[in-house]
Amino acid sequence: QLQVVESGGGLVQPGGSLRLSCAASAYTLTGYPIGWFRQAPGKEREGVACINSNSRIIHYADSVKGRFTISRDDAKNTVSLQMNSLKPEDTATYFCAATLYYCKAAITRDDYEVWGRGTQVTVSS
Repeated sequence: QLQVVESGGGLVQPGGSLRLSCAASAYTLTGYPIGWFRQAPGKEREGVACINSNSRIIHYADSVKGRFTISRDDAKNTVSLQMNSLKPEDTATYFCAATLYYCKAAITRDDYEVWGRGTQVTVSS
């Protein structure tokens, strides 16, 4: 059964960068569209970015366009989220998730079936 695990979170100053990774354990991410989500305290979980299985379809939330980049490396069995120009409002727990469907512009948590436990990103001076 596919399981995913996130890594790469931490504390960073505003304007800084972090790179999150989503890896599969005991299975492969190949063939699965992958999404990144985030959830801040007291807020709903929101879709940040998604990438389809062959990397030809990618979508971003408006709030991160131009700052975040999602990519996948099937040889390494990972999907990454490069986050640049980070802002305090990017502070949240970030989750990756896999879906059996496809990456679409409305990155909706209900479309994703397999979730990691999350990694904390804190943007603060």
